[in-house]
Order: sequence, then structure tokens, then C-alpha cells
Amino acid sequence: DYRKLHDIASQVVGVWKKGIQIVIVIGAGNIWRFRDTTESGIERTASDAMGMLATIMNAVALQSGLERQGAVTRVCSAINVPQLAEPYLRRRAERHLEKKRIVICAGGTGNPYFTTDSAAALRALELECDVLLKASNVDGIYDRDPRKYKNAKKYDQLTFQEAIEKNLKVLDQSAFSLCREQNLPIVVFNFAKRGALLDAALGKKVGTMVRD
Repeated sequence: DYRKLHDIASQVVGVWKKGIQIVIVIGAGNIWRFRDTTESGIERTASDAMGMLATIMNAVALQSGLERQGAVTRVCSAINVPQLAEPYLRRRAERHLEKKRIVICAGGTGNPYFTTDSAAALRALELECDVLLKASNVDGIYDRDPRKYKNAKKYDQLTFQEAIEKNLKVLDQSAFSLCREQNLPIVVFNFAKRGALLDAALGKKVGTMVRD
């Protein structure tokens, strides 16, 4: 969806122009997702590998969209594809951030059985990010799907323990656990709301905050 790609790039560039360092961990549910394809008969490790390759396609597309709007970017992949992306190396990624480049992390963790949420938590911790921003299609964390239930209750703030005990599905449990261990705050917000990404990056009250 070229229009959506342009819109995403525009919002990210708006944050980048404020001098904020940005690391993007990109998923590929629009192309391939294991849980939606279990009837295919493709076993889990192969299916996850297909999903990780799909994230590289999305990363290259996003890189193009960002650079068309004047940003300087690097795609760093956990899977070795030298014709398309650099291998992910923590020190190299840190250097890109120091040089005011947007870092796009592709290929997930490079391992099966881990989701993009886990990859995002891992990269955020490795690169000493201040906050993990989870771009969602709802404006925070609810006790049930607000698109299905009109009486769904939104949480303005949660502790990691509450998020894990309530088994909230907005992030997977391993991502919550990683962030809790290192006390990395998570903000879940509606990316479709114009300006929400910038507000979240500036520390304004938006969506749901998860922290100890």
C-alpha cells in the first residue's frame, strides 16, 4: 500500500527531524504470519524463516520511503543478505545512531519461535533505547478487543507484572518479560492517529504506558 508507506515514512521523518534517535524493528504480518497459515502444512521453523525474509522486504520498502523524504537510513538484518542490508552488529548500529541515521532492523532475531515483539525488546535493550514504542491499530491496551467489545476497558498505565498476569495480547509474554527485567518502559499507541508517534517520542501522555 504505497499511500500507507508514504504516511508511515512521513511520521517517522517528523520524529527524526526533531533530533531523536530512532531504531525501527519491522514486522511482516502483511506478507506472511505463521499463526495465519497453519493450514498450509509448512512446519514452524520454515514458516518463521519465510516471515523473517518478509520483514527484509518491508525494511527495504520503508528505507526507500524514508529516503525519498530526505532521511538517512541503514537496514541492519539478523539474516545475512549483503545485497540488500548490512548484517546487524550492535556497535555498527550504535554508530549509525550517533551519525543521526535511522536504523531499520530486519530479519527478526534471526531465529524461529521468536516474534517481532521479542526482536523489538531485544534491539531496544541492546541499543540502550529510552523507551519501546509499540505502534498498534488501537489507542492503547484494553482488557479485551475494543473493536469487538464496546465495553472494553482501556488501561492508561500498567505494571509489567499486571500485563503478564492479565495475559494481555498486545505484546507477547517474552517481550514483556525482557523489558521488565531491564525496566525498559513500553508505550502502546495508535499509529493511525496523526501525530501520535511524535507525541509518544516526546514523552507526552499517549496510549498506555507499561512500566514498574
